Amino acid sequence: MAELLATWFGCGYVPKAPGTAGALGALIPAILLWTWLPVSPWHFAALAALATPIGIWAADEVARKKGLKDPQIVVIDEVLGVWIALAGAATLNWKSFLGAFALFRLFDIWKPQPVRKLEQLG
Repeated sequence: MAELLATWFGCGYVPKAPGTAGALGALIPAILLWTWLPVSPWHFAALAALATPIGIWAADEVARKKGLKDPQIVVIDEVLGVWIALAGAATLNWKSFLGAFALFRLFDIWKPQPVRKLEQLG
């Protein structure tokens, strides 16, 4: 179960750009929720808050099993990052989904200060 969640149902096994695959995988349930239910950005904040402890557990389990500090296959952090980006949207529409994905990936790859500094400490 931990590996299934940490790799976001296999997105982390994509050979090239698993983080991008995980971020795209985060959009699938988000768009389905938005399509079927009257969700708002706050729902994505709550979803991310509820899923974070589960994601930490899953990522730790997989890292321990693989013997690595930060295995590339672990993409649950990308999933949560996209949902947090969606939580900041003024409204939900196709532009906000595209923007959340693009901005999250930009900042995840670029890692501006102070994020870069925090990553180096960890």
